[in-house]
Amino acid sequence: MSQSTLVVAQATTTEAPAPAAGEESAAPATTEGTGAEGGHGGFPPMDAHSFPSQIFWLVIFFALLYLLMSKVVLPRMEAVLKNRHKTIESDLSKATALKQETEAAIQHYEKSLADARANAQGIATETRAKIAAEIETESSALEKTLSAKLAEADTRISATKTKAMQDVHEVAAETAAEIVSALTGLTVSKEQAAKAIAGLKG
Repeated sequence: MSQSTLVVAQATTTEAPAPAAGEESAAPATTEGTGAEGGHGGFPPMDAHSFPSQIFWLVIFFALLYLLMSKVVLPRMEAVLKNRHKTIESDLSKATALKQETEAAIQHYEKSLADARANAQGIATETRAKIAAEIETESSALEKTLSAKLAEADTRISATKTKAMQDVHEVAAETAAEIVSALTGLTVSKEQAAKAIAGLKG
């Protein structure tokens, strides 16, 4: 009985050895240490131990960003703005030049129009004066021609009248001579009859 009891006791001891006192005290210590480290952990950017490295990389990032902006982006933007400014100035210069040319053309047109009007008035005045002078000259020449023709006509009329009167005297003398010859039987010449008629008139 005593031997079997000892064998069972030894088997039980071999299958489930009891934990040592040191091990039981170590487990709670490990648990407490993990809890402490977990207490110091959390969101990394808010960890005070990482502030120096964060500031260092932040400075490097801003330095790189500054170099990128100053060497690449800003020169390109400046070049674009300069080109735009040059284009605007060129357009303004062209617009100003076109405006000046337009104003000069308008002034030239107005001056040409005024000169044309003045020339037209001068030509009209000169033409009227020339026409009036020509009319006066032609009128004077026509009056002279008419006067000459009238004088010539008067002369011709006077000559015709004188000739007609002479013919009338001759006819009267011939008629008188024939009448005397017929009445008296005497022969009377035309000159004698003319003298007799002239004596009667006197």
